[in-house]
Amino acid sequence: MTSHATEVDLESLLHRALQATGTDARWTTDAEEMWCRLTLQSGIRRRQGWKLHVSATAASAPEVLVRALDVLLLEDAAFKFVRSLEQVSALNSRATPRGSAGKFITVYPSSDSDAARLALALHRATAGLIGPRILSDQPYAPHSLVHYRYGAFVGRRRLSDQGLLVWFIEDPDGNPVEDKRTGQYAPPAWAVSPFPASLPLPPQKEKAQRSPVLLGGRFSVREAIRHTNKGGVYRGTDVTTGGPVVIKEARPHVEGDASGSDVRDWLRAEARTLEKLKHTGLAPEPLAMFETGGHLFLAQEEVPGVPLRVWVAERFRDVGSKRYRADALVQVRRLVDLVSEAHAHGCVLRDFTPGNVMVRPDGELRLIDLELAVLEGDVALPTKVGTPGFSAPERLVGAPVSPTADYYSLGATVCFVLCGKVPNLLPEEPADRSDEQRFADWLTTCAGTLRLPDDLAEMMRGLMKDDPGERWDSARARAALLGRDPVPPGHRAGAAARTAEPKVATQADVESAVAGMVNHLVDAMNPAADRLWPVSVLAGETDPCTVQQGAAGVLAVLTWYFERTGDPRLPELISTAGNWIAARTDLRSIRPGLHFGGRGIAWALYDAGRAVDDRMLTDHAVALALAPLESTPSHDITHGSAGSGLAAAHLWHCTDDPRLAELVVDAADRLVAAAEPEPSGGVSWPVPAEAVSEEAGKRYLGFAHGTSGIGSFLLTAAAISGNPRHRELAVAAGEHLVAHAVLVGAAAQWPAQATDLPTAPYWCHGSAGVGSFLVRLWQRTGDKRLDDLARGATHAVVERASRAALTQCHGLAGNGDFLLDMADATGDPAYRAMAEDLARLLVAERAHRDSHVVFPNEYGDVSTSWSDGSAGILAFLLRTLHTDSRLWSVQQPG
Repeated sequence: MTSHATEVDLESLLHRALQATGTDARWTTDAEEMWCRLTLQSGIRRRQGWKLHVSATAASAPEVLVRALDVLLLEDAAFKFVRSLEQVSALNSRATPRGSAGKFITVYPSSDSDAARLALALHRATAGLIGPRILSDQPYAPHSLVHYRYGAFVGRRRLSDQGLLVWFIEDPDGNPVEDKRTGQYAPPAWAVSPFPASLPLPPQKEKAQRSPVLLGGRFSVREAIRHTNKGGVYRGTDVTTGGPVVIKEARPHVEGDASGSDVRDWLRAEARTLEKLKHTGLAPEPLAMFETGGHLFLAQEEVPGVPLRVWVAERFRDVGSKRYRADALVQVRRLVDLVSEAHAHGCVLRDFTPGNVMVRPDGELRLIDLELAVLEGDVALPTKVGTPGFSAPERLVGAPVSPTADYYSLGATVCFVLCGKVPNLLPEEPADRSDEQRFADWLTTCAGTLRLPDDLAEMMRGLMKDDPGERWDSARARAALLGRDPVPPGHRAGAAARTAEPKVATQADVESAVAGMVNHLVDAMNPAADRLWPVSVLAGETDPCTVQQGAAGVLAVLTWYFERTGDPRLPELISTAGNWIAARTDLRSIRPGLHFGGRGIAWALYDAGRAVDDRMLTDHAVALALAPLESTPSHDITHGSAGSGLAAAHLWHCTDDPRLAELVVDAADRLVAAAEPEPSGGVSWPVPAEAVSEEAGKRYLGFAHGTSGIGSFLLTAAAISGNPRHRELAVAAGEHLVAHAVLVGAAAQWPAQATDLPTAPYWCHGSAGVGSFLVRLWQRTGDKRLDDLARGATHAVVERASRAALTQCHGLAGNGDFLLDMADATGDPAYRAMAEDLARLLVAERAHRDSHVVFPNEYGDVSTSWSDGSAGILAFLLRTLHTDSRLWSVQQPG
């Protein structure tokens, strides 16, 4: 994003226009963080209809707004506009979702006829100005800044089958229909457009498939690799040679700054770099640059193979940790040579990452996506764009071009290859520890598991120093790989002495992190907000009360902590949180599932009420658990019958209420009826074909969505029901999992579905969740195969420790809980030691913020939730300090 040296205050333009038109008494202005909204004092806005969007760049936005206000302030349609030029730039950035990008002004006409009239008036008023095409909308006319789409005027949301909140509109019969904000104009079939048909409608998919696209008169497009706001990247064929090509597209005015430059200038810079590196073997050969429909395209040779990011994951999965280490070291040498040779040709890369390096089938490396590269003698386009974790800190604040930034990126990429990831070091407040010290501590903590030689760890630390002047260069890195490390002439003596020796995270660090996380959760609670605790919504937003991402997950962990520590701050907080949740739950019906459903909420409320002796909470929890379940196509733990049944089992153990035992039996019987035999001799539970989602027909193996979680519940149900069929099905579920285990060395892995390749060993789909069920089943049956595979799952978890995110669903917290399950089930203290190693590795990524401790989730956000935030991490760390069974599990005797 580019800063604006002469920032124009867009709201001041509004105030001038209100005074000039004498309309300030008609309008109510509401300034939000991003939007300035204007509504009529007497106006009533429709819930949905045809709305208008006007695009602009940071350069054109002031004039676009002035001209649009001349029209809109005299009309009867509510509207909003982006408040600042910096936010306009962000809205037009390459990273903005295609369904949201470009919408500088939004207008909510009071009727369809007004929509058509206002669109024409705004089109005429803004003619000749520049702005990007809005991909979710239809342009009013060719090259118009005015666009339209049918959608919601008032934000209304409902829960989807997946338990996520989605925006919706209503069809003519009043049925809810999701209001999808995608990068394609797709109005509902029943919405009749009031606008003139000045542009042809998008071609039907069938016709598009029959007619090959030929770009630049030379390149046929075979498929899209990806679509982003800046344009697509396509695979195709050069029809003149038959050779495979990659074609990159740059859309006009995306990432446009106040000087008028945009992503087309970046594509031209890439073309110059490819021309400079032509015939060197470092990068693809450039073929042609051309314009089509105002969009700029660059065709280049397709490099066969996979991105380094993919190679790292797939190679580790396929060959196991021992062989991978040797292969990875070969690639590290190649990476050092690649950067060195690029610099020798006068090219500073500026975005050297595992996503921008291709691994050819022969293992050799090639640079791709060189749009940010700068050639010696060229004037660099100003930018702060980069890749967090891989771009040098000074790069992300617009520092001058320097090869030292590439050395940092080289170190981060080497770290990714050797360790499987780069730690996400969130900013600390106050910043008492330098980033290089924090990185060194993390690297030292995971070095034992990885068996990293000291010289490789020292090389990474040297390349990734905070001070660009102290960083190792590629020559010194190459020397370290050859077993010698000469200090180059001019290198500042004593620099290393100013950095404290790296240290491994300790048990005291774990205890301190627990205290800081509790402080964070206590202080972050806000009963006046829409969500009781703040969460990340990058992967979607759930009901604010649920276990998965809502208040119930956090409440359960704080209740657990209070029961073990007696923290005097918590009784009032637990009571407040429990009543906040109870007030927002509907006893008439509940959604199924443990993590996304009502009975998971009831579990948390009951435990909270019992801990603080609040009878109203425990009574409400039982009533909530007994409420009728909404119909569901799901069988699993998170969304379906197994999760509902498991929660009922916990509450039955707490209350001895026979009605809850009946719910357990009913859930188990439903699963008996839905089970389908497999060729393996086992059973599975496919997502029913009638499910309104892309999950229909899938047969998952993991704990969250498949056989493992369902089998685990059936073991619990069998102990309550006494029905041998429930136990038989649990055993059959185990047979299915045994049949689909994949052994790589000592590690046991599983695919998400039987026909897939093995997936990462997490709770949701992989070894940690499968292993948790298998060891329970082994305890009941004594089947040694189950014990062996559960132990193999621990190898998969430990081998991948440095590569994992930190959270419950997909990370170290869930994996560590599995290791503790193994310790409890087998009595082998080695598994608790392994879990404690994971806890120390997890804690090495902590960030201190005054008295708080926070952790990044897999998207780089701070979240408090169970599944991808602090609550789930805290639950695991507490188990390493106390001998407790796992939260959200029901233990059976014997």
